[in-house]
Amino acid sequence: MDGLRTSDYYFDLPRELIAQDPLEDRSSSRLLLLDKESGSVGHDIFRNIGEHINSGDCLVLNNTRVIPARLLGIKDDTGAHVEVFLLKRLSDDMWEALVKPGKKLRPGAKVSFGDGLLKCEIMEVLEEGNRLVKFCYDGIFEEILDRLGEMPLPPYITHKLKDRNRYQTVYAKYDGSAAAPTAGLHFTPELLKELEKKGIDTAYVTLHVGLGTFRPVKTDNILEHHMHTEMYSVSDEAADKINAAKERGGRIICVGTTSCRTIESASDENGILHSGSGETGIFIYPGYRFKILDCLITNFHLPESTLLMLVSALAGRENVLNAYKEAIKERYRFFSFGDAMFIS
Repeated sequence: MDGLRTSDYYFDLPRELIAQDPLEDRSSSRLLLLDKESGSVGHDIFRNIGEHINSGDCLVLNNTRVIPARLLGIKDDTGAHVEVFLLKRLSDDMWEALVKPGKKLRPGAKVSFGDGLLKCEIMEVLEEGNRLVKFCYDGIFEEILDRLGEMPLPPYITHKLKDRNRYQTVYAKYDGSAAAPTAGLHFTPELLKELEKKGIDTAYVTLHVGLGTFRPVKTDNILEHHMHTEMYSVSDEAADKINAAKERGGRIICVGTTSCRTIESASDENGILHSGSGETGIFIYPGYRFKILDCLITNFHLPESTLLMLVSALAGRENVLNAYKEAIKERYRFFSFGDAMFIS
């Protein structure tokens, strides 16, 4: 069936269009407008997003905070340099992590970070080669991690980030992500106030973004792709706001694919959103029927990624690939620090 092959989501992207640095002003990114019904494309600047959203609509934002998940350490017995990348906290001091080089970090291996300020032991090898890691330290883990950890920028960003807050949304609140919900990086406090004044509701949900989000699909048939689970939480307040907006005929506009995955995971077949928390491995691709989302604000995604498939489920694969072609022609900036797209 058309649209179920990974290669159906390939496009050729000139390397120089991968944004390496955030813009000075968050809201000065460009904004590509895509009408999901007609496929027509328009252009604007992100700070004018309010002109495309109506009073009574509800914006859904993911308030997760990125943790400085990348730890560079020394293997105790050999002095070899190793990297431990935190993916998911399983209990107080137990984490699921990616490690490099894997050959050197087998169960029983011990690693020191920051001259022994933080230590860890590799407990076991998990599926796909991830490790179960146990930390040991004096003091507060979050404070130590803040001192020793580096921001986990995606591999296609080769520049060093001068200000680590630029890889956080201005409304980031709850620690736990291994990557930023990047569509939210375009908002400033002023812009959010402006939208509120216009009568646009904002509801905050939480989904801690895992690296699985960015993993390219390796199977030829997308149905054989295995999604990693991510922790999410929807408060009573957020559920009430979103359900009320839906009831009065307002549009539910998700900021980013992470907010979209959260509300689609937590809503029932009747389009009612339920509060609560859990884990989701939802995979949205063409053929999916959205239960609650109407529109999406999103960045430009990697070729053959699950995120490009999600966007195609909403706006149609051909419409999306045509819009991407237009964005490349107009020299839009791509990926995490790049420009945005509003699909309505």
